Amino acid sequence: MDDSVSQLDSTDLLIGGERRPASDGATLPTENPATAEPLAEVPAASTADVDDAVSAARKAFRGWHSTSPDERGRLVHRVATEIREHADELARLESADQGKPLSQAESDIQGAARYFEYYAGAADKLEGKSIPVGPDQVDYTVREPYGVSGQITPWNFPGNLFARGVAPALVAGNAVVVKPAEQTPLSTIRLAELCERAGLPEGLVNVVTGYGEPTGQALAEHDGIDQLTFTGSVPTGKQIMRTAADSVTPVTLELGGKNPAIVFPDADLDNAAEWIATGIFTNVGQICSAADRVLVHESVHDELLDRLVEIVEDYTVGAGLEDPDIGPLVSEEQFEKVAEYIELGRSNDVDTVTGGETIGRPGHFVEPTIFANVERTSRLACEEIFGPVLATLSFSETSEAVSIANDLDYGLVAGVFTSDLTRALRLTQQIEAGNVYVNKWFGDTNQTPFGGYKQSGIGREKGLEALESYLQTKNVAIDLGDGTDLPGG
Repeated sequence: MDDSVSQLDSTDLLIGGERRPASDGATLPTENPATAEPLAEVPAASTADVDDAVSAARKAFRGWHSTSPDERGRLVHRVATEIREHADELARLESADQGKPLSQAESDIQGAARYFEYYAGAADKLEGKSIPVGPDQVDYTVREPYGVSGQITPWNFPGNLFARGVAPALVAGNAVVVKPAEQTPLSTIRLAELCERAGLPEGLVNVVTGYGEPTGQALAEHDGIDQLTFTGSVPTGKQIMRTAADSVTPVTLELGGKNPAIVFPDADLDNAAEWIATGIFTNVGQICSAADRVLVHESVHDELLDRLVEIVEDYTVGAGLEDPDIGPLVSEEQFEKVAEYIELGRSNDVDTVTGGETIGRPGHFVEPTIFANVERTSRLACEEIFGPVLATLSFSETSEAVSIANDLDYGLVAGVFTSDLTRALRLTQQIEAGNVYVNKWFGDTNQTPFGGYKQSGIGREKGLEALESYLQTKNVAIDLGDGTDLPGG
């Protein structure tokens, strides 16, 4: 067994505080994407296992809901302490399981600790309102948890996004059942162990590993789930939304993006190139908010490309634990998908500026690739690739850039690079995206709301706004008068 995996107490399911295999004994393998060799085996949870996990969460919820908010905050903060104490181990586990460079995994884990710290501080500040309806009635609102939150997390940032969803759900008073992606379950398993070590009640955080079907589907359609959070592809998000509609379960969806970075002639091109390269090639482009579509003014198109090529051709490629600039793609399936897009670019009338090849070594490696002069209707410019493939398009007028930026059904993030503050502010109003970065990329933090317009999602993660996904409002009206009210008054 890999040294990183050997740190786990167990790779079994966590249900009601108990580690156990799948009820039918089924398992699924995980692999090291840098070698394509087996890494670990985890249970493939059945529908019965999901039932047990939801039941355990419902039982734990009753006690957790009645726990004082300040105590909830203290316990959630202890999780952050546990994560920081085990950060090196968690980062190595994440790097081995997902393939990302070790330094990126370290950053992800520090971010996970920060989520628990940040939301712990909000636990005793989830206040309601007093509503002035007149002298004959006292009226106020209280904010209450939904109950059990089902969380289906993706494979690109498994540990970090576990924390992003679990921390606010717990602080709001909910219990959770987490189903990690089948490709990368290991950091989730370990983080759940640390939640228990921090003193969270048994059954409050449950983990069911398995495939999308039956495990993920069973969680999404379970009538004991009161709220669903999903991060992943648009098609899967739509299916989850359809499933949730049958039980009128509220959903938070953070879906895909095809994110435009707009570069004007007056931009600092060195700065723009550095941020764009970071935006598309971090985590080998496997980021929903990647800068994968660059719209650059025709007068500086070639200058920007020269800078991007200089950056990219200096990258190192290797296994995540070697801490290179570029690691492997997460799986053979993802490798084949990205390779198909690269071949599409090479066989069409676009310029391959750099890269354009898979890498002949064990594991799932492709070269960081830049295509230039891509047509706005091309699949390279319209479809989310989720790999280290950058498409550049030229524009001549600002209105053209805005039109291209808003041309798709996606609306997750966008970036504007210009030294003209007025132009930047105007574009932040015109671009249809949940987050707009100016003269940088990845401008969101634990404290800032994150989510998409159009088909890029519903609701917001991060920041205090994320708590709205895990709280519902109750209104209390107390009569002090002698009159009679009618509905609609």
